[in-house]
Amino acid sequence: MSRRLILFAPGAGAPSSHPWMQNWKRRLSEIGEVETFDYDYMRAGRKRPDPLQQLIAAHRKALEAAREKHQPDSTFLIGKSMGGRIGCHVSLEEKVDGLVCLGYPLCAMGNRTKLRDEVLRGLTTPILFVQGTRDALCPLDLLERVRAEMKAGNFLHVVEGGDHSLRVPKRQLQTTGETQEGVDQRILKSIADFVATLPST
Repeated sequence: MSRRLILFAPGAGAPSSHPWMQNWKRRLSEIGEVETFDYDYMRAGRKRPDPLQQLIAAHRKALEAAREKHQPDSTFLIGKSMGGRIGCHVSLEEKVDGLVCLGYPLCAMGNRTKLRDEVLRGLTTPILFVQGTRDALCPLDLLERVRAEMKAGNFLHVVEGGDHSLRVPKRQLQTTGETQEGVDQRILKSIADFVATLPST
């Protein structure tokens, strides 16, 4: 059985102890060993994220510690929103097997003219985007345009009605006879399938 490490990074607004993060940590542990961490500003109790280079350094440090602990055969960086974006930056400096972004924050502050797409265009690591159709930070038409110009193998799992946290409105769930748990299980399956198709380095 190959040892698979998942480093799971939080978004900008909530720490790794947040219930959303903990729920996903539990789910992802079905696919591999999951380690979470917090960026420096969060641990210090500050609201404003650190500068980009400091976020990248903290992410790399967490990756190094997790690799030392688990001695994995393959490593995946999964992150919510900002954590996914910083993971992309880290993959330009550290060899990892795959990236998963749960709600990539493509538009800074939801502004369609301010795209955080440069790092995506620079990627060589395969990436899976998990995006909700109601996520103002990542309109799917803009993401499609960027994906078409990316060098790295890239895949998309769309959550119909999902917001930036991939949550679907209760009314929609009732109409379709679905549950949020069912939605999340499908996301998990697409992550598991993505991870399983990648050769470990």
